[in-house]
Amino acid sequence: MLSTCYRVELYAFLVDGVDDARESLIDALADAHEVSRADLVDHLYVHTGEDVARHLSRVAAGLDSLVLGEAEILGQVRDAHADADRAGSALTLLFRTAISAGRRARSETAIGANPATASSMALALADGVLGDLRARRALVVGAGRIGLQTLKAATGRGVQDIAVANRTREHAVEAASRFGGSAYGLDELEEALAWADFAVTATGSEDPVLGADLVRRAIEHRPERPLVLVDLAVPADVERTVADIEGVRLFDVDDLRAGLDGALASRLAEVPNVEAIVEEEVAGFARRYRELEVEPLLTALRVQAEEIREQEVERALRRLGEADPKTAAQLEHLSRALVKKLLHEPTVRLRERAGDGDADDVAAAVRELFGLAARQDR
Repeated sequence: MLSTCYRVELYAFLVDGVDDARESLIDALADAHEVSRADLVDHLYVHTGEDVARHLSRVAAGLDSLVLGEAEILGQVRDAHADADRAGSALTLLFRTAISAGRRARSETAIGANPATASSMALALADGVLGDLRARRALVVGAGRIGLQTLKAATGRGVQDIAVANRTREHAVEAASRFGGSAYGLDELEEALAWADFAVTATGSEDPVLGADLVRRAIEHRPERPLVLVDLAVPADVERTVADIEGVRLFDVDDLRAGLDGALASRLAEVPNVEAIVEEEVAGFARRYRELEVEPLLTALRVQAEEIREQEVERALRRLGEADPKTAAQLEHLSRALVKKLLHEPTVRLRERAGDGDADDVAAAVRELFGLAARQDR
């Protein structure tokens, strides 16, 4: 199961009764979320076969995200696979393919090079004024979803001195504790602004929470240090006249929109390159998936070879009489090496033919040549 803020997806390897199994998965999803099946089915998408690998690879590469190229989804895909109790070879191959696509998208293209979320852009604007933010003090006003995203983005940039201000102080304490920060109530904003080097505001207030008089008083306590304010709220959290106060640099949603438009434009230019990576990975998945079809046959071949090896070693040791342990160990090593080398080429060729899509005839020939069909029929 892959569950994020914006998606819930189930991945299953179905052998028999595919249609019935799919219906059972939909029922399980409806039950888990206490939603009627009739209400749920109209909002589902279902992929089968190779399209599953294509979809998950696009997800991991950030092409199917609310924010194009977001990096967090790759970790969520990796965690989803790690959390599965027994993914099995087919699903393991599927998720490894998607993770490879996601990694390549980020290392071989610029799909995630520019900040493309409001919180990341806010930090980029502050960085443009203050320089490296790691040694700066960050204040986030508002403990809602955007505020928490900003806190996460700030810690991701290495900012260690963090504080949260919120109308309900208990919520500020809860949010700050998750990131090792301190907490303020909105009645303590003057003190908080005097402490901070930059502040990002994202409350749901209908009226400004940072007035010009409040900011002016805070600046008096820090005359030698500039203050950067980034207002992410709509309606605005910061009075526009704050921009006229000496020592204050104010950014609003219009500044963010311009930056985000540029960032998204550069990411959109990378989409064809990422799509090409996805198709390469999907093609590799299809080939390796077809190779899985012959794994039971290869296992049977190895089992047969091992049985013969053990019998012949035992026979040789009986003929030698009282063989010393060193000689017996050398016989074991020699026999294992011979079996491994003899089976290497058949194994490689059989997988290659399976990957090319014509495994059936070759598999039948191998069963006939090695007597595996007769063994399985016993």
